[in-house]
Amino acid sequence: MNVFYNFEGVGDCLLINLGDIEHRTFERKGDVARIYDEKTNKTGGFNVFNASQYVQIEAKGKVELNEEIVGKINEALTKNGFEGKLDPDFSPKFVVGFVKEKEKHPNADKLSVCKVDIGTEELQIVCGAPNVDTGQKVVVAKVGAVMPSGMIIKDAELRGVPSSGMICSARELQLPNAPQEKGILVLEDEKYEVGQEFKN
Repeated sequence: MNVFYNFEGVGDCLLINLGDIEHRTFERKGDVARIYDEKTNKTGGFNVFNASQYVQIEAKGKVELNEEIVGKINEALTKNGFEGKLDPDFSPKFVVGFVKEKEKHPNADKLSVCKVDIGTEELQIVCGAPNVDTGQKVVVAKVGAVMPSGMIIKDAELRGVPSSGMICSARELQLPNAPQEKGILVLEDEKYEVGQEFKN
């Protein structure tokens, strides 16, 4: 779940993204529009209009969620006639990972298939960086992470191989003085613990 608010760009509207849907349609009740798939009825998100009547948000772009904000959003949905509660995952979306395995991609010369331990689970991530290798500590953007560019990380299939998450470069993280050449950010081993949140 990702929430965005930009009063100057969009007006007093909270944009709530719950995931991709194919056959988009919507229903509106009061100040809330539900965007859903007309074939599966799966909810892809909500737009909350006149948002400042329900929740005070200072953000200009991605909203950092907490229990209070989610509670206010759920109250707004209920007040406008929508049932069910949003229950977001508050765990960090950028974490330190450890590359346990690296294999050549079976269908692409410049891609590697990596097994990456992020503390709570092991992810399979397809990576195109030339410098990725086993034994490295790296920054992993988990599924649901919003990159500084605005791109949302999603489960994907790259040349026939499933990939969950992204191993990040300093440039993709928009770190100061990031090198311009291709390559992931390799962290200093002793400074970072696998699974800890990465903050730039």
